[in-house]
Amino acid sequence: MYPDAKKIILVMDNLNTHNPSSLYKRYSPEEARRIIKKLEIHYTPKHGSWLDVAEIELNVMTRQCLSRRISDIEELRRELSAWEIERNILAAKVNWHFRTNDARIKISSLYPAYTTAS
Repeated sequence: MYPDAKKIILVMDNLNTHNPSSLYKRYSPEEARRIIKKLEIHYTPKHGSWLDVAEIELNVMTRQCLSRRISDIEELRRELSAWEIERNILAAKVNWHFRTNDARIKISSLYPAYTTAS
């Protein structure tokens, strides 16, 4: 879609098993190599999902900044820029409230129930 792009940043979850060589299955060797040269691949941490944090921030942005009608693209850019500056000044972080013990309670129906013989 962007043949003139100098660099393509790709964020992939660690569970994703694809690697650049997968492009050779879809494209000619020349085209695959052209794309690979432009790729800058970032993998998410193995024991924590950067993508979860990004999704949470997108949700916050939607609720705090985009919850009303915005008349044109320039106003949208101004609003998003102001929101981003404020979030950075606040050094906003994700506060995880859902812990392992909470998860065990929440999804207890998925665990088998054992009873002891009397």
